[in-house]
Amino acid sequence: MPITWDSRLDTGIDVIDAQHKRIVDYINDLEIAKIKGDKVLTMEVIEQLIDYTQSHFGFEESMLEEAGYKFLKPHKKVHELFIKRVTEFTMRAAKGEDIADELHSMLAKWLLNHIANEDRDYSDTVKNMVGADAAHHEDNAAMPAARPGFISGLLGRFFR
Repeated sequence: MPITWDSRLDTGIDVIDAQHKRIVDYINDLEIAKIKGDKVLTMEVIEQLIDYTQSHFGFEESMLEEAGYKFLKPHKKVHELFIKRVTEFTMRAAKGEDIADELHSMLAKWLLNHIANEDRDYSDTVKNMVGADAAHHEDNAAMPAARPGFISGLLGRFFR
């Protein structure tokens, strides 16, 4: 069953929400490949998902570091454990094991839980740093204490 985005997953930071939606798209693409029984497509989607998710994690961690998020270390640890788990799935798949169902289930549960809990926890810290308006539209004039262009600069580093 495909994952449907809903407002419970919104962090209030447009760029992060867009990245999360793209990850949801990849998970849904994995389900389609699985239903088709296309192992080549399944592996391609898994590779794309891993690559994009690692870029997202790097972006998110840099953003949190700049914002002075006090729970950055535990947040990074959660990301590291996720990458380790997905890497294990990839290794199993490379050996010919059919991991699509198990991986899809793990990804769907993990993502929804991670976004709804850990990622929503940092949104106020980031919005305070960049300004609430800038969190929604980077092009708008940010509040005086905010850092205009901060998110755009990070995007350029992680998503070329």
